[in-house]
Amino acid sequence: MVEKESKTNPTYYKLPVGYSGDKNSKKDYNLSNPQIRHILNTFKQNHSNIESSEFLKLLNSLYKGISSTEKYISGYLLEYYPNLRKQVKPKNLDQWINNLVGWAQIDSLCQSRFSAEEILSNWKEWKKLLTEFSKSPNISKKRASLVLLTKPVRDIRNDKLKELAFENIDQLKSEKDILITKAISWLLRDMIKNYREEVIRYLEDNKDSLPKIALRETTRKLKTGKK
Repeated sequence: MVEKESKTNPTYYKLPVGYSGDKNSKKDYNLSNPQIRHILNTFKQNHSNIESSEFLKLLNSLYKGISSTEKYISGYLLEYYPNLRKQVKPKNLDQWINNLVGWAQIDSLCQSRFSAEEILSNWKEWKKLLTEFSKSPNISKKRASLVLLTKPVRDIRNDKLKELAFENIDQLKSEKDILITKAISWLLRDMIKNYREEVIRYLEDNKDSLPKIALRETTRKLKTGKK
């Protein structure tokens, strides 16, 4: 369906290389977001009762695909099938992220896909995974250790989530790559909703060691309420 849509309705839509990870892909279909949504809506109409095992096989295949487009679609599938997403194990993400590079590919899987409820329901495995990600030599997993927590810390106030978020930020705050420094800023800003006082104290205690962009953007969010 992806290749057919690309040939039938060609588009010149293309993300910047550093964002999309295209420089590491052998091929990309350059589909726009509406085109991807059209493919997904058609697929769900025809496969509304897909079995969990088949869903997982599909995701495994797409994450091994040669194009960025296939990987973006995988993340959307997790959104379109919430009941099947809840059956995804943390170990699946460990495998999938090995195939992801660039902001867009990583965030298509990690941004707002898994809720606080889903992560806390299997906390032991999720905590282990996210802690391991923060210490991984793979920068995609380092970013994932932060981005995967952005939605949960917005969802609810919970000490387990708060402590893990600060632990992963501590682990990565000396990193210089913008993939990490911007993710630290993102996570801190999202924590303000449910952990405002804790974020204020953390910034004060770590003002000399946090990435400057994270300190600047989080301070601005605290003062103005704006991103």
